[in-house]
Amino acid sequence: MQTLELEATNENLARVNEFIDGFLEARDCPMRAQMQIDLCVEEIFVNIANYAYGEETGTATIRIAEENGVFTLVFEDAGIPYDPLKKADPDVTLSAEDRQIGGLGIFLVKKNMDTVSYRRENGRNVLTMTKSVAPGA
Repeated sequence: MQTLELEATNENLARVNEFIDGFLEARDCPMRAQMQIDLCVEEIFVNIANYAYGEETGTATIRIAEENGVFTLVFEDAGIPYDPLKKADPDVTLSAEDRQIGGLGIFLVKKNMDTVSYRRENGRNVLTMTKSVAPGA
């Protein structure tokens, strides 16, 4: 498992993307799956950067591994305890004007990844996502 730890700021999103894309490309991840993973990575990292530490800044740790075509990504932060999976999915049958603000990002994460789980462990938020890809697809 490869690990990147950095300050959780929006300015560091490019570094996170480089880390993730470098890993995915080195393992011949299909472009469609890479784009789906990138979308989810951006959503989770930006949420950590914007909300985990309130007005303060803290760190985020991102881990990625691949085994038998299954990519596992783990995001950790020591911010405010928050389980994004407890939020109800938005009603996407409503028009954008009629929907409540928020919640669409984590909904997209759940739709694009095979599994998404959350736990609070040792004072840290730990969000784990997996994506199974067929080699060369």
